[in-house]
Amino acid sequence: MSSKIIHLGFVMALCSLAGLYAVRAESAYKLSDGIVRPSAQKGAKEAYLEMIVNSNHAANLLALHNGDLLLTYYSGIYERGADESIVVSRLSKGASKWTTPIVVSHHADWANQNPLLFLAPGGTVWLFHTTQHGDQQKDIVYALKSTDQGHTWSEPTTVFPQLGLYTRQPLVVFQKQWLFPVYHSAGGSITSNAQKDHSYVEVSADSGATWKECDVPGSGGFVQMSIVPLSQDHLIGFFRSRYADWIYKSESSDGCTWTTPQATQLPNNNASIQVTRLKNGRLVMIFNNTQAELKPEHADTGSRRILSIAISEDGGKTWPWIRDLENPSISQPILPLEDAEYSYPSVAQSVDGMIHVAYTFRRQTIKYMTFTEEWIRHGSTMGGKPEDAHHEGVARLNNPTQVKPAAELWALSLGSF
Repeated sequence: MSSKIIHLGFVMALCSLAGLYAVRAESAYKLSDGIVRPSAQKGAKEAYLEMIVNSNHAANLLALHNGDLLLTYYSGIYERGADESIVVSRLSKGASKWTTPIVVSHHADWANQNPLLFLAPGGTVWLFHTTQHGDQQKDIVYALKSTDQGHTWSEPTTVFPQLGLYTRQPLVVFQKQWLFPVYHSAGGSITSNAQKDHSYVEVSADSGATWKECDVPGSGGFVQMSIVPLSQDHLIGFFRSRYADWIYKSESSDGCTWTTPQATQLPNNNASIQVTRLKNGRLVMIFNNTQAELKPEHADTGSRRILSIAISEDGGKTWPWIRDLENPSISQPILPLEDAEYSYPSVAQSVDGMIHVAYTFRRQTIKYMTFTEEWIRHGSTMGGKPEDAHHEGVARLNNPTQVKPAAELWALSLGSF
């Protein structure tokens, strides 16, 4: 199937939604044209992806060896609705405009979600995503392949025989094996029954032909694991927490046997995070720098109005540099009916050393930014600070009536699984 073909059913679905989303379309950010421009934050550049539908979510980036960037996410009606489709856009090396997003996977009456891109060692680009028919416990993981660097794509095929696996984070190659972080969802919402969600790593030693499922012990409520190889025999994985307390981490020496997740110094609001290892060995994390009021064993959710990026020089033990990409003082004004949410971020480094991020912008479009590592070091955050966050968290666990920090008092933005 060529990526230039948009299914007739999808087009009809867009037409039927035009009236429903006319009001939201009026408030869409006026620069959603894909053009890369200087950011209001000096030293960075940014773009807002073209909107073929007025609700877009869950971005994932892939930096290709030729200098191009690929970006995938899902477009359609708001969250889990039928006819959500997977789209792909490209920023060619040296270009100043992202291409118009192209539908590459669509299933009538089904919701396609959480796509991710993976460049296999042989050069084939894989695109994985889930699809579901209204029941999250029965979702299916699909895969598409491209042998021409993402210009055209195969038809989707089923990856795993079992139902109920959910995806978000990219695969990594470790000790000649493919590691695919997934989780089993207990259903419900991001707070209802969510403490029963559990993480696994699917491991393939034959380039995705077969998979072995490896349990992450003690991962109840910890999902969307972002795995990073620290060395040839050391992996670390970072988790979103359903408890909206901290980002958690687990470690492994073989990709199948993992330690029980432990809290890091970075807060989490029960929303997606992502981490990557730079060419110089440092880690870069992108995340919502807020959390909810801490309640032991209680699934919760927090604000998505602060989105930050952080650097670690010691393998994720400490994060001394944090800079906000979005917060109420630097973000564009909120227009009527807009959802003040910046979430589901992705981060990648291109061959020239630049750092690239993409994330959901108010559930309308996907925002892209690019900057250097040094740019991160010269910023600040309105959110939690690692040097005192853990001590504050312990104090609030021991004193639940303690007043929340101001950053936690902004309106909550409920979001995707």
